[in-house]
Amino acid sequence: MLLLWLAFRDINFTNLGKGLREANYFWLILSILFAIFAYISRARRWNLLIHPLGYKPSLKNSFYSMMTGYLANMALPRIGEISKCIALGKKENIPVDQLIGTVVIERTIDFFSLLVIMVIMLFVDGSILGPFLVDNIYSPIQDKLSSFFGSVWIFWVLLLLTGAAVLFMLYLLREGLRKIRFFVKIFDTVKGIIHGLKTITIIEHKWEFLFHTVFIWVNYTLMTWVVVFAVRSTSHLDLSDGIFLLVIGGLAMSAPVQSGLGAFHFIISRGLFVVYGISLEDGLVYAILAHESQLIFGAVVGIYSFYALVRKNSSSEPAPR
Repeated sequence: MLLLWLAFRDINFTNLGKGLREANYFWLILSILFAIFAYISRARRWNLLIHPLGYKPSLKNSFYSMMTGYLANMALPRIGEISKCIALGKKENIPVDQLIGTVVIERTIDFFSLLVIMVIMLFVDGSILGPFLVDNIYSPIQDKLSSFFGSVWIFWVLLLLTGAAVLFMLYLLREGLRKIRFFVKIFDTVKGIIHGLKTITIIEHKWEFLFHTVFIWVNYTLMTWVVVFAVRSTSHLDLSDGIFLLVIGGLAMSAPVQSGLGAFHFIISRGLFVVYGISLEDGLVYAILAHESQLIFGAVVGIYSFYALVRKNSSSEPAPR
C-alpha cells in the first residue's frame, strides 16, 4: 500500500483518467498474446527440469499449476512458487520438495537472464539505464542502509556473520536436532530441494531448455514494448526503450509485494519521467495498462487453472459405494 501511495501521490487524477479513456486497448490484446506464448514456454521449460527427477508431468498440468501459482502471488508475495509446486505435486504425485529445487533453478536462471540483459544494455546504451539505476535504486538503498547501520559494509558484515553463526549452530546441534520430528522434516525437505537442484546438471534437452529461456525473454520484451503504442505520449518509444522498461519493470516485480503492485507503477512512471520526460500521469497510464492487463489475465486464467486441477482431481476419485 505504501508503494501505491508513493506512485500515485501528487498525481492529477483528471489527466490520469483522460489518458486511460483515450488509450488504444488493442495493444493490450497483443501484449497478452505474447504473455501466453511466454507462459506456455515456461511450463515446457519447467517440465524439462522435472524430467531428470523421473517424472513426466503433462504440459497442461504444469501450465495450470504455474498459473495457479501466479494467482497465489496476488495474495502473498512469492507464495506462488510454493503453491505451484504443491499443485503439480498433488496432481502428478511428485515430491514437492524436489519440485521446489527445480523452481529455485528457474528463478536463478531468470535472475541471471535479466542481469545479462542489463549488462548488454549498459554496454549498448549505458547513458540511459546506468544513471537511472544509480540515482533511483542503488543510491537510495545505499543511503537507507548507511543511515541505519552507519555504513553499508557494516550491514554486509553483520549479514554474513549472522548467516555463518546460524550455519555453525546448526552444525554443532545437528545430532540433537535429528531427534526432533520438526527438524527431521526440515532436513528431509532440504535434501529434496538439493536433489531437485541437481536436475540442471543432468537435463537431457539442453538446447531446447536454452531456446525456451531465450524465447520467454523475447516474449517478455515484446509484451512490455507493444503497450507503449496504447498511449500517445509513449508511442514513439522504440524496442531498445522497451528493453529499458522490461529491465526496470523486472526489478520492480522482484520487490516483496503482491505481484509487484505499487512497485511496478512507481518505478515505471518515474523511469518514463526521468529518462524520456513523459509526465507522471502518462507514465502511470502506461504502467496501469501494462500491469493491470496482465494482472487481470493472470487472475482469470489462474482461477480457471485452479478449478481445472481441483475438478479433475475430484473426478478421478472413485465414487463412494
